[in-house]
Amino acid sequence: MDRKSFINMMANAKMYDLTQGCSIFTPPFPGDKSLEIHFFKRVTGAYGGGAGANGQILNWSNSVGTHLVGETAYHSGGRSICDVSLYDLSGEGVVADISDMVGDYDLYTPEMIEKKVKVKKGDILIINTGYHRYSWDQPDVINPKAQGGVENKEFGFLVRHPGPSPEFYDWAMKKELKWVGVDCGTAEHPMNTPIRRLHEVEFKKAEAKLIAKYGKTWDEMFPQDWYYELTHIIMPAKHFLMVESIVGDIDKLKNQRAWITCQPIPFVEAESAWARVVAYQAPKGMSEKDFFGEMSKVKMYDMSVPFSVRSPQWANYEPLSIKFFKRGAGVFFGMGRNGSICNASIHLATHMDGEKHFYPNGRAIGQVPLEEWVGPGVVADISELVSNSSVYTPAMIESVVDIHEGDILVIKTGWYKYGWMSKDSDEFRYMIKHPGPSPDFANWAAEKKIKWIGVDCVAADHPMNTIQRQWHPKTFEEANQKLIRDFGKSWDEMYPLDEYYQDMHYNLFPKKIVHAENLGLEIADVPSGRYYIGCFLQRGMEIESMWGRFVAFKEG
Repeated sequence: MDRKSFINMMANAKMYDLTQGCSIFTPPFPGDKSLEIHFFKRVTGAYGGGAGANGQILNWSNSVGTHLVGETAYHSGGRSICDVSLYDLSGEGVVADISDMVGDYDLYTPEMIEKKVKVKKGDILIINTGYHRYSWDQPDVINPKAQGGVENKEFGFLVRHPGPSPEFYDWAMKKELKWVGVDCGTAEHPMNTPIRRLHEVEFKKAEAKLIAKYGKTWDEMFPQDWYYELTHIIMPAKHFLMVESIVGDIDKLKNQRAWITCQPIPFVEAESAWARVVAYQAPKGMSEKDFFGEMSKVKMYDMSVPFSVRSPQWANYEPLSIKFFKRGAGVFFGMGRNGSICNASIHLATHMDGEKHFYPNGRAIGQVPLEEWVGPGVVADISELVSNSSVYTPAMIESVVDIHEGDILVIKTGWYKYGWMSKDSDEFRYMIKHPGPSPDFANWAAEKKIKWIGVDCVAADHPMNTIQRQWHPKTFEEANQKLIRDFGKSWDEMYPLDEYYQDMHYNLFPKKIVHAENLGLEIADVPSGRYYIGCFLQRGMEIESMWGRFVAFKEG
């Protein structure tokens, strides 16, 4: 399949977003940290020339919302999230709907799964227990016998949902499943977690049901030494991964196969990570076999820089900090996982600037549908055309790629090589001397109806059209002299402050054209050309911007 045909196939494929909304109202795993959002500055709170930005600090545990449970959640010697390749997280899979076979506290078995679907070796398996109906972002579950006439959704989603039988994980590992996802709070049975101790009344109900059905107590069914070794030693060693809190369009895929991908934030130190889970099926007129055949060969370029406590933040923003508040050995006989609380402002590492970052009446990240984050686009490598403090133009972009109306545009300036992980790292050059757009660039992007823009440096605006101009007068004068030499105009002549301060933010965000910053990693291997480009962000329902995974797809 050629590039054009591949992009058309991806653009016309049926796409399903399987991600739970992530909000201050999203319940975390019991005992973990809820999402906390704090505005540390507003657009009117800046100083030194020009308006500022809406900036938030997030404080959260990664068990809030749809998330990947990494190997280090159980075993400190496992792979970091950032070291799990996209190929380990993506592939052909199946959604098994067993919702008519399970109820509160039940065990699901391999036989139940295989009664509903054929599970192939190497598949991704998502289990629809039906308990996503208790997700906080779903309608109330009416029950006249319940207090208030409605089910307690938080208990349903996190405490009473079914879980795997004793033989399930062994079966899944023999099947070499890439990962197993569930539509409830945890991929373990809740009574094999600290919930057993937190909610002893619920545990008594669960054990009574187990004894009635199997004639065994909980510890007889799940001997604790055996269960600890299985989950904390054997499964991480087999690179067994789990994805929890899958919701969204899951009911549209009941007992169907799809090409499924989990796209987590690429943490270096954290044990689990927020993720976007997406499924694709063949477009109209193409067979499932042919679609899966093409997707089995797909090449994915991960353009997301690993996210670490060492990642430099923009200007005076808050860097990432990670604090472990629980360890696997710190609860009753290893029933728990390693768990951390993260704290950061959003504008560091690879992230998407959302509309609300500069446009208060814009949409929060989670309010933007997935269709606006993915689609046909271009990577424009202009690295041979720019240098320190350069200005790039629409003509430069069009000289290296064939850009279409409605495309996603990723601009490769070459500045990724000065990022924090590079052997050529130069933080001052990366943050303060990167190239930026010409005065006509925003209007050109709007006329082209660009879907969104990505850059491989710290900002889509020229640093000298930001507060960096005031903070680095020496660098500004160097940039000003270069502008006079190249364009015959001084900075204030070419970029009047009232018109061009934070130009790419203020002039484009009200038009719903936003941009991603700090792209890197495998962008080094991506030449100029057309691609299917994916931006996979956590669905932050009150959040102005967000980290994510940025991927360029091409035919195999």
